[in-house]
Amino acid sequence: MSTSTPSRPQMRRGPGGGGPFGGQMPTEKSLAFGPSAKRLLRRLAPEMPKLVLVAILAVGSVVFTVLGPKLLGNGTNLIVAGAFSKGLPSNLTKAQVIAGLRAKGQDQYASLLSGMDLTPGHGIDFTALAHVLLVVLALYVVASGFSWLQSYVLNGVVQRTVFRLRADVEAKLHRMPLSYFDRTPRGETLSRVTNDIDNVSQTLQQTMSQLLTSLLTVVGVLVMMFVVSPLLAVIALVTVPLTIIITTLIAIRSQKLFLAQWTHTGALNAQIEEAFSGHALVKVFGRHREVEERFREKNDELYRASFGAQFVSGIIMPAMMFVGNLVFVAIAVVGALRVAAGAMQIGDVQAFIQYSRSFTQPLTQLGSMANVLQSGVASAERVFEVLDAQEQSADPADPATAPETRGRLAFEDVSFRYVPDKPLIDDLSLVAEPGQTVAIVGPTGAGKTTLVNLMMRFYEVDAGRITLDEVDVASMARDDLRRRMGMVLQDTWLFSGTIRDNIAYGRPEASESEIVAAAEATYVDRFVRSLPDGYDTVLDDEGSNISAGEKQLLTIARAFLSRPSVLILDEATSSVDTRTELLVQQAMSALRQGRTSFVIAHRLSTIRDADLILVMESGSIVEQGSHAELLAAGGAYYSLYNAQFAGALVDDE
Repeated sequence: MSTSTPSRPQMRRGPGGGGPFGGQMPTEKSLAFGPSAKRLLRRLAPEMPKLVLVAILAVGSVVFTVLGPKLLGNGTNLIVAGAFSKGLPSNLTKAQVIAGLRAKGQDQYASLLSGMDLTPGHGIDFTALAHVLLVVLALYVVASGFSWLQSYVLNGVVQRTVFRLRADVEAKLHRMPLSYFDRTPRGETLSRVTNDIDNVSQTLQQTMSQLLTSLLTVVGVLVMMFVVSPLLAVIALVTVPLTIIITTLIAIRSQKLFLAQWTHTGALNAQIEEAFSGHALVKVFGRHREVEERFREKNDELYRASFGAQFVSGIIMPAMMFVGNLVFVAIAVVGALRVAAGAMQIGDVQAFIQYSRSFTQPLTQLGSMANVLQSGVASAERVFEVLDAQEQSADPADPATAPETRGRLAFEDVSFRYVPDKPLIDDLSLVAEPGQTVAIVGPTGAGKTTLVNLMMRFYEVDAGRITLDEVDVASMARDDLRRRMGMVLQDTWLFSGTIRDNIAYGRPEASESEIVAAAEATYVDRFVRSLPDGYDTVLDDEGSNISAGEKQLLTIARAFLSRPSVLILDEATSSVDTRTELLVQQAMSALRQGRTSFVIAHRLSTIRDADLILVMESGSIVEQGSHAELLAAGGAYYSLYNAQFAGALVDDE
């Protein structure tokens, strides 16, 4: 047997480990952007039919939209040609007018008119112009309808995908071993389940529609630009490699910053949750200035990471706009020269300028979406880390079942350690017969609570076995095992709801009469009857509207209602006054009737009547027997008893 002092990993309540004012949180390693993005997209697979519909609607919307500038350019050509033709002689043909101008030496004017489709003297054809405008209006109305329907369908796709992601994370957390929650700050876990999943949802919502529409728009506009003018189209294509180079360079830098942003968000949430959960403790010890300083440090780290991520990614948009403006100038100059040479009409230049804007705008949107994607994928990485965390071992495919009415629990040569190189329990054996009350005492760190964790299979034994009515608990389904065990802990846990709901949590199908009977047996009924709303009194999640003793009695009533075969009482009276302790002890006595009970206690006065008292030191049972036998033996229990009850007299002397 080991004599070293055992140490159990403590739950980290903040970004540092080991207590309210612990050390720094370990740094997170970033996953590759590509694999994480692909994994996120694979979660959309169940929505593939809807995504196909979204793609079809997007194609329709883009096709109708990109036809608009070309038709508007035709309308501009009608207006310009009509304006020029009105001042020309109606008795001449277009060819004759152009020949006359050249004969007069007006070659530039003649070249300009040669590129127009006009009839001298006719003026503007308003009928044709009205027809063009009505067609353009119809195209834009249809395109808007397709775009709205696309957004509607895509919204459902994204929300269902995120719904499944949340459900998977929730189910995953229930499959996690207790060790995961012991080493992970609660605020950090909450941040991943709430903030990060919400960020993934917003990213999918913002980028999927824009990404698809922008890519299709680039393709559609590019085709129309080559139809209007291949020369100008080549000039416009200069933006593509520039966009790719700029976006790639910035994205590489911003990915690390966005991951740091969400990592620091989780750390700050954990620190805030820790500080406000222990607000009274912080005030009592006058540590509020230290807490405030730690908050400022974490907040400053988050500020620097967020500022850096947003600043670096924000460079993309102005860079893209600058490139787009350069291309616009080039197109305007070359287009004007082409019109003057009669190689293009003014309406075509107008259409091409619209197309160039429509071409650079989706490229700019693609660039600006890079920061959103970086942020969303960084959050997805953090969520995937939860989904990839090691789970507790699976229940047996054909689980064994123990008898319902006995409750014999035995440890057979059990060995266990939280950390492989730090022994805690070695070759421990004990037997609790049905109906016995077994008390476990010992100094802090002796392994008392560890026994409870092993009984409930919160942790698995390293060697040996634990049996319930001769059945190895490792061969039972965890839900079945825990259904047979009731626990009353030192830290009472109540949820927001009525007193009736909190008692019925132990057995939801219980009738009203069973709930009241459990309350009467555990002395809950007497104080509930004094409340204005009785059993319908609503408690908040902290139970701040009832006393600590009343909260403890409620947890005992809950355990009583669950009818467990084995009862575990872990320091259930340590936080109540002497008078309330008597009520709690009476309630627990009623609760223990006919059940195998394990009582972990520091107050030795509460376990005098136990059938068997186990004294633990360094993970081993050093003494066992009744209260009188252990006192008579004069060993470890005797020393504990005297230290507890004689300490005050020694101090006085």
